Amino acid sequence: MLDFLGDLQRTHRCGALRASDSGQPAVLMGWVNRRRDLGNLIFVDVRDRTGVTQVVFNKERDPAAHEKASQLRNEFVVAVIGKVKQRTADTINKNIPTGEVEVIAEELRILNESKQPPFLPGDAVLPNEEMRLKYRYIDLRRDALQHNIELRHKVAIAIRSYLSGQGFFEIETPFMTRSKLLL
Repeated sequence: MLDFLGDLQRTHRCGALRASDSGQPAVLMGWVNRRRDLGNLIFVDVRDRTGVTQVVFNKERDPAAHEKASQLRNEFVVAVIGKVKQRTADTINKNIPTGEVEVIAEELRILNESKQPPFLPGDAVLPNEEMRLKYRYIDLRRDALQHNIELRHKVAIAIRSYLSGQGFFEIETPFMTRSKLLL
């Protein structure tokens, strides 16, 4: 059964948390990138377009959230409410910018479930181009394509800002009617 988002608001993006945020409450929203079940602890990497943050579900601390986290699979869409905690020196993940912290989950909302996709955005080996085009909505989540989308956005903004500064207006002509195709 899916949960409702209600009036819950994201407080941080997944790639934004740092050691300076330790002790603060956090609300993260994104896709489940990976889940590791170690019995009493479940580690879930939550991903959005800015990065990945590790979320910890502790069975002893919150059995209900832990039970719900055991249902999670790759690409589920979730909202997690918890507290940011700095990791110990031996558990820091130097491979990601958020590797110094983790979120200790207090509540989990499953916003949408997902069937196992034919490939994952984080897969190192890409499927053939036909498969990538068929499942374009998954392919667009890959880091390389996210970078391209962001770059295109920044270039378009820079051009618009420059031309606006030069006194140009951006005008789009609306279509008043559809053209008829004559055979």
